[in-house]
Amino acid sequence: MIQEYQLRVLPQVAANEQAIIAYVADEKGLNPRQINAIRVLKRSIDARQRTVFINLKVRVYINEMPANDEYQPTHYENVADKPQVVVVGAGPGGLFAALRLIELGFRPVVVERGKNVRDRKKDLAQISREHTVNPESNYSFGEGGAGAYSDGKLYTRSKKRGNIDKVLNVFCQHGASISILVDAHPHIGTDKLPRVIENMRNTIIACGGEVHFETRMDALIITDEEVKGIETNTGKTLMGPVILATGHSARDVYRWLATHNVAIEAKGIAVGVRLEHPAHLIDQIQYHNREGRGEYLPAAEYSFVSQVENRGVYSFCMCPGGVVVPAASAPQQVVVNGMSASNRGSRWSNSGMVVEIQPDDIGTKSLQIDVAMEQAGDENEVLKVMRFQEALERQCWQQGGCSQTAPAQRMLDFTRKKLSFDLPESSYSPGLISSPLHFWMPEFISKRLSQGFVNFGKMSRGFLTNEATMIGVETRTSAPVRIVRNKETLQHVTIRGLFPCGEGAGYAGGIVSAGVDGERCAEAAAHYLN
Repeated sequence: MIQEYQLRVLPQVAANEQAIIAYVADEKGLNPRQINAIRVLKRSIDARQRTVFINLKVRVYINEMPANDEYQPTHYENVADKPQVVVVGAGPGGLFAALRLIELGFRPVVVERGKNVRDRKKDLAQISREHTVNPESNYSFGEGGAGAYSDGKLYTRSKKRGNIDKVLNVFCQHGASISILVDAHPHIGTDKLPRVIENMRNTIIACGGEVHFETRMDALIITDEEVKGIETNTGKTLMGPVILATGHSARDVYRWLATHNVAIEAKGIAVGVRLEHPAHLIDQIQYHNREGRGEYLPAAEYSFVSQVENRGVYSFCMCPGGVVVPAASAPQQVVVNGMSASNRGSRWSNSGMVVEIQPDDIGTKSLQIDVAMEQAGDENEVLKVMRFQEALERQCWQQGGCSQTAPAQRMLDFTRKKLSFDLPESSYSPGLISSPLHFWMPEFISKRLSQGFVNFGKMSRGFLTNEATMIGVETRTSAPVRIVRNKETLQHVTIRGLFPCGEGAGYAGGIVSAGVDGERCAEAAAHYLN
């Protein structure tokens, strides 16, 4: 007999399988000797009250053994002699598009401007050690995309866009822990995700697909308003319909599309800083305990949102037990992001703290910045949010001393418009320099961010503190452009055979949602070819 139960237990019970069995037996009146196995199906933490509980959904096997079905595998056939589809970008959108194409009987040819996921690590190290950015291999470009070395969080609110469970199961099939099927906020970890990505690539190649690294798409081949293929920087011409999954930082792609009159539109983003607290302090606050997380709880997470002068101010991409990393994708930029290993064991916790910006805000008196752009032409209008991003990142680079050293300020000092005399120890390896962010950041952002911090401090006592460091700037929260596509066919609105995909096209906001969108675009491309 198999039974499923919802349980609410203390952390020390949830941490031990035998303790869960004993609890279920006592709570449900079962004979513990007849319980052959127990499987946790869902797990979440309830820290709203002073006593922290773990909510569990468990499946109990009474007088029978469980089947070996912890995840649902996908079968992939060989497609070496099948019609091909070009997939531009090997981030989650591109990888899941390629795997879904194989399922549907089509041959994916993946081109990735950056290096493979292992070789990328050397270029990432150079950013911290030498303060040099390889514009083709960095935290944004390379196999795995921006998510490969920025945490691997798999939580998404996009529940209606596609089969989220399918994406998680594919990750498990390629080496991710089955805990991602269980946890309310699943997370692979930057130390584990590269191997999973390699396995996904190996599946594509083993099934007859192709993966080309250090191969940048330089142009779409368009004839009679239909995409026939792509031209690359290596001289290769690859033919077939194109799934365009280039990520949110491929600004050269946006410029090419605007110059060649491929319909795109400016899109809202969010801009701010990376806020870093001591992890122990966040644990104390979130778990209502001076001792912090204790032996059985993970590093604590938080989520804040507020409205300030008709714009959202909120936390983004929270990394408990993580580090802040330099995420520029070109020289003369300073951009920061956060990541954490699977054990989330560092001494710091960080998150993006950002302010919502709409295209119409750009150019207003309170959001003026030296954008270094011409003031006329359609191209400037559709790229104006992107140009604002660039200008703010360049200004941050200048404030940081024209290197990857990042300007920073203590949190409470920022709200008081006071320069920080010194800075706390930080995980940001290129180094920090004390800087008056309240003075040089656009008032539209700094004023709302400051009020947001005050609001968050009222919501959570101890959060607004000078023990926390603001590190500038966080600008790559999402794409500044949307590549316009038909809602039904997912093709570009005017060009047949072009399928804008994922976060870079403006239709996703993280690893899982990009993976889901990749699968949908693969299905649309298959339908188009059929």
